[in-house]
Amino acid sequence: MSRNKDRVGGVQNKNVDTPPPSVMKSDSEGFSFVLPTEFVELPSKGRFYPEGHPLHGEDSLEIKQMTAKEEDLLTSRTLLKKGVALDRMVQSIIVDKRINCDHLLVGDKNAIIIAARVSGYGNEYATKVSCPSCGTNQDYTFDLNSVKVYCGDEIDALSITDNENGTFEVELPRTKVNVTFRLLTGNDEKSIVSATQLERKNKNPERVVTRQLSNIIVAVNGDDSIEARKYLIDNMPSLDSRHLRASFKLASPNIDMTHNFECSECTYEQLMEVPLTADFFWPDR
Repeated sequence: MSRNKDRVGGVQNKNVDTPPPSVMKSDSEGFSFVLPTEFVELPSKGRFYPEGHPLHGEDSLEIKQMTAKEEDLLTSRTLLKKGVALDRMVQSIIVDKRINCDHLLVGDKNAIIIAARVSGYGNEYATKVSCPSCGTNQDYTFDLNSVKVYCGDEIDALSITDNENGTFEVELPRTKVNVTFRLLTGNDEKSIVSATQLERKNKNPERVVTRQLSNIIVAVNGDDSIEARKYLIDNMPSLDSRHLRASFKLASPNIDMTHNFECSECTYEQLMEVPLTADFFWPDR
C-alpha cells in the first residue's frame, strides 16, 4: 500500500503568503521573542473543504508550539470532564483563527495532535501495552516520527468514485445499491462519542455501527431523504455494511498510527495501533 512517508510535522518554506510570526511582549520595554511555529502536512491536502474555507486547496496548516497555556487546557478538570480539552488545545495552537477545530476533517485534526505532541515532548512515546497473545503488560516506546500520512489515494481498490465535492460513491456488493457517503469532521466525531456515552450512562444498547452509518451516508441511489437512508441502514445485509465501512476508511485521509509490536515475554509480533492514552501528552507522569 502506498504511503507518504514524510513526517507529520515540519513542512517548511511554503511559497504562499502567511501571517507574520506571533510576537510575545512583556510589560518591560525591550523584552520580546517570536513564538515558534511549524507547518503540519494535512492528509486531506485541502481537497475536501468547500470553496471559501481557509483550508480549501491547502496542503498544510501552520500551528504554534505548545506553551504552558495549552498544558493548562489539557489538565483542566472541567474541560476533561466535558471531553473538550484536546479540542481546546488544538484550537489554541492553530495560527489562522478563521479555522474552527470542529470543522476540521478527523484525519487533519489527528495530524495536528501528533505534530503538537512531537514538538512539545519529542518523538518518543513511552506507554503501557498489553500483549494480545500472553496478556503481559509492558513498557513500550513508539517513534512518532515514523507515523505516516495516508492521503486517501487508494480508493480504486474498492471501486470507489470520488465526486470531487467532498462525497464518494460506492456500489454495495449484495444489494447493488449505490451509496453516496461523506467524510467526518471533528464535530461529527464529538457527536458520535457524546451519543455513545449517553447510551452507556442510561444503560441502553450502544448503536456504534448504525450511528456511524447514519453520519456518513448522504444518499441512496441518488435519494437523499431521511426515509431512504434510514431504510438502508436498518435493512442492509452485514456484507454491505462492512463493505461501506471499509470504503469509508479507505477514502478517509488520516494518520497511519500502526507500529510493529514485539512482546518481550512471548516474542509475539504484530502490527499494533499506537494507543493514545492519558500519558500521550504527559510522558513523564
